[in-house]
Amino acid sequence: MAKIFVKQVRSKINCPETQKRTLESLGLRKLGQVVEHDASPAVLGMVNKVKHLVSVEETK
Repeated sequence: MAKIFVKQVRSKINCPETQKRTLESLGLRKLGQVVEHDASPAVLGMVNKVKHLVSVEETK
């Protein structure tokens, strides 16, 4: 399964609470933090919800 690296590039200040919880469930707590996840449909759906706050890089 492919892996993705998710990096938080924008602040979560002034975002709805659901987006803040989505960032935390992805493991992103601080600005500039990078986490690695499997590219499962659940994770991709969470990334899509906060796509304006994160950058995504795919690896194989």
